[in-house]
Parts: sequence; C-alpha cells; structure tokens
Amino acid sequence: MLATPAYDVALILNQGQRETQEDAIAARMFDASDAGYVVIADGMGGHDAGEVASEMVISAWRDALDAELEAETVNEGSAIDALPLAAMQANAAIANHNEVQGQGFNMGSTLLGVLLMGQRVFWISIGDSPLFLFRDNTLTQVNEDHSMAPVIDAKLSAGEITEADARGLDRNQLTSVIMGGAIPKVDCPEHPLQVTSTDILILGSDGLQYLSDTEIQSVLSKHQHSLAQDIAEALLLAVQAKDDPDQDNLSIAVAKFTRT
Repeated sequence: MLATPAYDVALILNQGQRETQEDAIAARMFDASDAGYVVIADGMGGHDAGEVASEMVISAWRDALDAELEAETVNEGSAIDALPLAAMQANAAIANHNEVQGQGFNMGSTLLGVLLMGQRVFWISIGDSPLFLFRDNTLTQVNEDHSMAPVIDAKLSAGEITEADARGLDRNQLTSVIMGGAIPKVDCPEHPLQVTSTDILILGSDGLQYLSDTEIQSVLSKHQHSLAQDIAEALLLAVQAKDDPDQDNLSIAVAKFTRT
C-alpha cells in the first residue's frame, strides 16, 4: 500500500508584462522521509543576467539540499545547515560569473528557500520574496522583508518623515541580495514554524505583491479547502485581473501539509 504524500505542492511561473523571465522556481518532495523543499529566486541585472543569476541560485539550492535529502537516513542537522550553505554557494557562483564578465558587470538574485520536515518548516530568505502563512482565515508574512518598505513604514510611524516624503521614496529598493559580495541581512531562524493540515504556505516573488495582503487573504479564504494547484491558479487569476501594465515576473508556490 502506497503512503499518502506528506505535502500537496503547486508551482506557477508567469512572465507578467516584462520582456524577459528573471524569476526561477523549483520544488522537490522526498516522501520516504516526509521531507521536501520549495525555492524561489528573483533575478536582477537585465536580459542574460537576471535569469542567469536566478538559475544559479536554484542550482546551488538543489546541489546542497538534494545531497542531504536523497540519503537513506536523513541527517536533520545537516539538512538544516544546507540552507545557509546553498546561499553561500550561490553567492560564490554569482561572484565568479560577475568577475569573468568584467568590470561593471553586476547581477544578483533574491533567495527564498523553504525546507519542509514533517510538520516543521525551516526557511532562509534574502531579499523581498514573501513567505506567507494562512491560518484561521488570517494571512501573515513570516519572513523578513529586505527592502526599503519596512524601513520607510517604520520612519513614517515614528514621525521621522511625512506621508509626502514616504511617497517620494523607493519602497522596492533591496537592502539585502545575493550579488557576489557581502550579504547584509539573512533571515534563517533556528527554530522552525510548526504547521498543521489546515495551514497553507504561500511563497512568492515580489510580483505576487501586486495584490495587497488583504486581497491575497480573500483569495485564500475562498479557496482554502481546494488543492494547492487550484489555489495557485486562483492567485494568478487575481493578479492578472488587475491588468497592471507594469506587472513584474511572478512566481507562486502553494504548499499544504496533507497528513494528520
């Protein structure tokens, strides 16, 4: 008798209104060990650069995680340690590529990688790709946002700037990214997020945030009992219904824990 898979996972990649696709996304489940992963990379640097950077991040992630999770007996500590190792290897690969291309060549990528181990979720996040938890009809972003958006909001709340000042600032400017140099901020908590069969995890590139958190929450409330693929498609349709002429590349991953 075949065991029920531990996770229901769906991925969607959409180019949006951009000329090239600089996002990359991947997932793999290891049902024998009740483990799996999802990873999203949002590249930057323009044509023939951003897409190279994001694929390098995905490749480094696969190299680091597959080696651990394919083992007959998974060493949990080593698998968890593979998250920052993947980031370091991706950073080194991008540094080498930038150096080969010559002075002035810069490319980079965000990284959002989730390791699923039973009902525990470990993650590493560099950049502004959001990791959401939908629980009890409420959407919460559980990872750090390494962009100027939270910095601007904090200054506005503290009265350090006015609303007019805030509108003139670039909320999308990244404060941490994988570009081959020092990585200023890494969100990789030691303690995992515990999930149940009623929780839904949503991973996205920043293209998903053309929807507000309230709009994402509304879609999930309506489709929370659906399969992951149906939820992912509903989110994509909601983004496309906006018909934004500047819609960025879009990656969406939906993960549900299926065993009780």
